[in-house]
Amino acid sequence: MKLILIYCKNFGYTPTVKIVDNAPEKSMPVQYENVQVAFIHVEQEDVEKDKDVEKKLVKNLKWICGKNQVKKVILHSFAHLSESKAAPDFTVLFFNRVEERMKNAGYEVHQTPFGYFLDLQLDAPGFSLARVFKDI
Repeated sequence: MKLILIYCKNFGYTPTVKIVDNAPEKSMPVQYENVQVAFIHVEQEDVEKDKDVEKKLVKNLKWICGKNQVKKVILHSFAHLSESKAAPDFTVLFFNRVEERMKNAGYEVHQTPFGYFLDLQLDAPGFSLARVFKDI
């Protein structure tokens, strides 16, 4: 798994192009303030290490949220960080499990629409832990 974590004062998206046929219809723009955004690339090898990778991702999300003093997280599938990609069905289920674990830990969690290219707007300040890369 590859992970880019970006703290944003403001983060928004508008679905533009649907690339997964069975993805639910989405078209409305969405905006968030004071949020930790996780750009997540789930790789094929993560399928075999499923629960371990899930646990490590949740741990990293909690860590960065603590460092940036936020309780709001956006999970964004960003399959552009590696040649290896997990199947879309696996990725959707994985994201749903991570969302549930984070919500159970007291975080507000949202997911960007899976199966779409999105126009993104982000306002990310320039301090040490505003941008972090992890290879899990």
